[in-house]
Amino acid sequence: MLEREIIITNDGSTTIHIPEWNEQYHSKHGAIQESKHVFIKKGLYYYLQNKKTSALNILEIGFGTGLNAIITLLESNRLQQSIHYTGVEAYPVEMSEIKKLNYLVQLNCSKKDYHSLHQSPWEEKYSCNDYFSIEKRKQFFSEIEDKNRYHIIYFDAFGARVQPDLWTERIFVKMYNALVAGGVLVTYSAKGSVRRAMQSAGFLVERLPGPPGKREMLRATKI
Repeated sequence: MLEREIIITNDGSTTIHIPEWNEQYHSKHGAIQESKHVFIKKGLYYYLQNKKTSALNILEIGFGTGLNAIITLLESNRLQQSIHYTGVEAYPVEMSEIKKLNYLVQLNCSKKDYHSLHQSPWEEKYSCNDYFSIEKRKQFFSEIEDKNRYHIIYFDAFGARVQPDLWTERIFVKMYNALVAGGVLVTYSAKGSVRRAMQSAGFLVERLPGPPGKREMLRATKI
């Protein structure tokens, strides 16, 4: 197993760093800042501003530390929006590492919500509260076969520099198939090869301003 260490990013929130890859689970410029900008503002908010749905289905590719999930849970409470969240992760983060992260304090999150999300069983649908339910799946991204199920995909895999096989046309065809018509995929990546792979899969792709420390990001829409 690769060595992992907890580091503090520029906005005071923590993430996991993998020295051998020189790669982090989140941006060193700010883990929470990145999550809120890429996935909440450009994904969740954007979709809800343009589409109305009583029950929203979100798929996260790379559940990781659960940061995107817990922020989405907090937003579902604030908006009183029903959300079912599916997080896919081939190599789940150990609870011993989760306990070293500072998201509970940084997000001013209730212990009940935070612990219910992280202690929910894998491979089962679990209701964290009245608005938010989650299903955590231990699965390789290449094994995803969902069809026309999700309104939003948070694509938060490790970068193409270290895992290029996760950013191919083959993977994005699976993402396209998993979305409902008009559904969106958002990611922190803005690489030209990633944009072209998305377009080849059938997506309409936009370049958007990125989070702090990153000039651009991508949003792809199923047309």
